[in-house]
Amino acid sequence: MLSGNYRAKQRGSALVIGVFIITVMFLLAAALINVLNDADQQISVEVWGTRAFAAANSGADRSLATLFPLDGSNGSCDASVTWDIGTDTGLVGFHGCTVRMACSTVTVNLPPNNMTQYLITSTATCSSGECNAGVESDASCIRVSRQVEVEARD
Repeated sequence: MLSGNYRAKQRGSALVIGVFIITVMFLLAAALINVLNDADQQISVEVWGTRAFAAANSGADRSLATLFPLDGSNGSCDASVTWDIGTDTGLVGFHGCTVRMACSTVTVNLPPNNMTQYLITSTATCSSGECNAGVESDASCIRVSRQVEVEARD
């Protein structure tokens, strides 16, 4: 009789333990999903940052080629130029990247030669997702910007 009474008190305890284990496993799975999502977004930002840096370098190279043409003709220091590198070049990796290039000059009058110094600033912004769609765009938008400065003189 004692064992029958003891079993009656134990009924349902396995159910409570099972619900507890399922709840703990659910919380662990939710935490793991959040960690994986954060890691995925971090990798995306790193990739877009590398693309933006390469686009900024390309913009600086383009400005230098305009300033010092290979054919020896007189170049120009354009104050501000915007370049949609993905559309203009057709390179798939730079789709969504825009480069803004600026050039400024300083003339130094030191005997025996006058020298002109140039500062080229190339700022690339690469984005993916719905960055310009309005209020709801923040969730799917990744926008990364990198800037490169080059100094030159003649």
